[in-house]
Formats: sequence, C-alpha cells, structure tokens
Amino acid sequence: MTARVLVVDDVPTNVKLLEARLNADYFEVLTAESGPEALDICARAQCDIVLLDVMMPGMDGFEVCRRLKSNPLTHHIPVIMVTALSDIADRVRGLEAGADDFLTKPVEDIALLTRVRSLVRLKMALDELRIRAVSTRDIGIADPLAEAAIESGLGGRVLMVDDRGAAAERIAAALSHEQTVETEPDARRALFRAADGNFDLVMVSLGLDGVDGLRLCSQLRSLDRTRHVPLLLVVEAEDNDRLLRGLDLGVNDYLVRPIDRQELLARVRTQVRKRRYASRLRDNVQHSLELAISDALTGLHNRHYLGSHLGAVIEQAAARGKPVSLLLIDIDHFKSVNDTWGHDAGDDVLREFALRLKRCIRGIDLACRYGGEEFVVVMPETDLGAAEAVAERIRRQIAADPFAIHKGTRHLDVTISIGLASRMGPSDGAEAILKRADEALYRAKRGGRNRVEANAA
Repeated sequence: MTARVLVVDDVPTNVKLLEARLNADYFEVLTAESGPEALDICARAQCDIVLLDVMMPGMDGFEVCRRLKSNPLTHHIPVIMVTALSDIADRVRGLEAGADDFLTKPVEDIALLTRVRSLVRLKMALDELRIRAVSTRDIGIADPLAEAAIESGLGGRVLMVDDRGAAAERIAAALSHEQTVETEPDARRALFRAADGNFDLVMVSLGLDGVDGLRLCSQLRSLDRTRHVPLLLVVEAEDNDRLLRGLDLGVNDYLVRPIDRQELLARVRTQVRKRRYASRLRDNVQHSLELAISDALTGLHNRHYLGSHLGAVIEQAAARGKPVSLLLIDIDHFKSVNDTWGHDAGDDVLREFALRLKRCIRGIDLACRYGGEEFVVVMPETDLGAAEAVAERIRRQIAADPFAIHKGTRHLDVTISIGLASRMGPSDGAEAILKRADEALYRAKRGGRNRVEANAA
C-alpha cells in the first residue's frame, strides 16, 4: 500500500528524517514548513495523511489540525500529531482539535509506519464513498461532508469488553454523561452482542483472562455486521508490540492504562464522530443516492448521476495528477432487436448486458446507462492502455454467449462497439473527454462494429 504523506515541520532536519523513513517504505512524501502552506496543500487534495508538528511559529499544529477538521473539504484527511510533548493535557488538546493519533519524538520506525498504514487504509476505504457523496450535492440530497464537520460525537452506544469488573465499571461511569455504555466480560458473548447491538464503538481490553483480545478484534473485523464499527484497545504500557499488531488488524485507536478521564472522553467522542461520518456516507450511497439516480431497468446509475460524478472524479484526478479513462459503449443494431422481437426482448438484452458489464469492471469503476442502448464506464486511476484492455475484455464477454430473450425461449447474438478516451491534461474536462470517446465510438461503428477504438488525441 502506498499513499501521499504530507510532513509539516519548520525544522528541516526533522522533515528530512521522516521523509527518508517514509520513502524507504515507498510512500510519496510532500513537505510543508508552515501551517498555512499545509492547509493550502490539503485544500488542493494533494495528500492522503498529514504528519503534523505541534510546535511551529505563527500557526501551531493544534490550530492547523482544528482548521483541517472544521473544513468539510479536508475533514476526512487523517492527522498524526508529532510532538515532543508528553503531558496528557496536550494530548487531550490535540484530540479535541481533531487529531487521529500521536507520535512522540524521537519517532520509532515501526510505530511511524504502522500508524500511517492503519490510518491510510481506513481513509482509502471511504474515499470512493466520499466522491459519490460530493456528487449528490448537485441533485439536492443532504451533504454528509458538511454534516461531519459539525458532528459532536455525543450520545453514542459503546460496548466495553473487559473481565475486570471494577475497571470496566470505572470506564462506564466516566463515559456515562456523554455516551451509553454496556459492559461484557465474556469475549464470546461480546462478539454476538456487537453483531446484534448496532454499537458506535467497541472497546476491547488486551488484558482479558485466558482470551486473546486481538483475536476478538480480528473476528469483529471479519463479520459483515461489525466490519465498520470502530475498535478501541485498552492496553498496558508494556503492550506496545501487541498494540502495533492490533493497528495492523484494523484497530482504530487505543488508550494506555492508567486511563486519564479527559483523554478517554476525547478519544471516544472522536471514534463516535467517525462512525457517524462513515455511516452517513454509506447511507447516502446505499439509500438516497441509489433511489434517486439509478436506471430502473438495468440497475446501473443513470445519465444525471454520471454528470456530477464524472466531474468529481476528474477534479480529484487533476488535483492528484492521476489518469481517468472513459468508455462509451453502444449495443450494435439494437433497433433491429426491438423491431424484430419486440421491446420486451430489447429490455431482456439491456438487463443481461448490464449484468455482464458489471462483472467485467472493478468496484471503483462507475457504469451508467447513458441513454437507450448507450452506456458509459468511468475508470479512475486508469490510463488509456489499461482501459483499452478492459474494453476489449468487455467486448469479448458480450459476444461470447447468446442473450436469452422471451424467458429463455429464444437466444440472440449480441455485439457491442466501444469508444474510449482518457484525461489529457489539467484543463481537460468531462465534456471534452466524452466528446473524444464519442468520436472513437463513431469510428468503431464505421469500421464494422463489434470493435474497440481509442482516441488518444
């Protein structure tokens, strides 16, 4: 896994040290010497995670973090504060500003890489949902990104898994004014309760008697109903190796005993906030968006959604210098299917085509019914050569087997023509890419159909 890491520090030696460590692990590193410079880079969507020094002249790390987390456009970027400060009050101040984690100077290599990988993995899992959420603003659906920036993180449901009754009760009592807490001493029962309880956070003690708390975390991550629930480990100071393994498993955060009450409250609020943010994104895609902008016949997204989503994909690609490709697909001689066999047969062909198309593309790609028998596939982070290979695979899959019509009583041979184009430069917009793909599709039809043509100009 790789990502763009922004290192923010006004001391060049510190920057070069972190840069060397991250480069050695194949991360791409950007640097900034001040808070305003860091905010500008983040606003232009040029990084996946921020390593932020606390002590900087002018605007300190706390203020930079606060501004990032209060802006809907940068709220989702993970922030790790790098500090020589060890006082609990400073950590709480960072958490309240929105920090996702802390690293203490001098920074250990294993801790650095584990925390960066963990937070980048969680961010990337939500990035595609974010792109689609941005698209919904253009059709009047509530904007979950703006809502995330004002979420309080209060009133969540927390499951505390700890077989030391007194310790669990102290945590529950400390949280009781802000969250609803349930305790469970048995790890096996905790797994079932977490699956059935719709919790906003599960806290797991690594000191469970005779039970590996990391095994419970792994099981929670493997179940569909608990896969996205934040996990917070409660560890002893000497449990650093197991903590790092937990972060690799997908644990979101941790607390070290003895637990400071203010740090406990701040970390739990942060995780509840993130849970609600992620849930809003998923609900936005799975419910409102899908109902409003899907094609009823094929189940694919419709042309209206394509317009807003394609613009968002191209904006992100331009900001990060990544390629985007687009396929424009036409079912050959479709009018004759309707004229000869009736519109019911045409509908059968369209539905089956959509099913085969979805099997040929990635989850990150977007397939849309553009109109009639025309379809569009948007392929982020895909150059022209790779897109051409995918287009050829789609063409072969459609032509390989006849399409069943009239409830399987008849079968038709179906072929398609495909035109494709890629983003050519920073100023290349959706309309220009679609036009080039349409020109390539015209050449494919004129050249005999059942073929793929790429427009590289």
